[in-house]
Amino acid sequence: MNKPRVGIALCGSYCTYEKLFGVLGGLAERFELVPIMSETAASTDTRFGTSEDFKARLRDICGCEPVCSIRDAEPLGPAKPMDALVIAPCTGNTMAKLNHGITDTAVTMAAKAHLRNGKPLVIAFSTNDGLSGSAANIAGLLNRKNVYFVPFGQDDFEKKPNSLASDFSLISDTVTAALAGRQLQPVFKSR
Repeated sequence: MNKPRVGIALCGSYCTYEKLFGVLGGLAERFELVPIMSETAASTDTRFGTSEDFKARLRDICGCEPVCSIRDAEPLGPAKPMDALVIAPCTGNTMAKLNHGITDTAVTMAAKAHLRNGKPLVIAFSTNDGLSGSAANIAGLLNRKNVYFVPFGQDDFEKKPNSLASDFSLISDTVTAALAGRQLQPVFKSR
């Protein structure tokens, strides 16, 4: 039996990478994973790790090189379609681009190419302005056809009262629900 082919697209929110890498092994058991990184994620070293280390970890888990350019992401729609695409972590910046149809990174191109096939796009975001600047983009995407959210909540309401983050442990369940055409509930969860 063939596993569903699922893209895993990483944007900048580097502080969440360990959470993501913690669930990728389980995802790889259930799905054929296609790793994708924004150009910034693929080339930026941070206090959370180096870009080369992140790419190596993705290669080890997914079994193939990450897609890291617009040119290489475009065929993921017509020529090499996926059953679902997960953007995790999805930054507020990328959500704004998705909401307004801007395609200027490997991740946004993969999403555009994927959505034209009418397949599920799953967003697992992490943004410090989810209850302020990014709120309109979250709302704009919440009711979009074929767009599903990994359940989310405030991640540190005392120190960062506007910050929202998805619960990465629910990515697999959200993908399964999205493949069945439904949003995993509740979308807003308490921590």
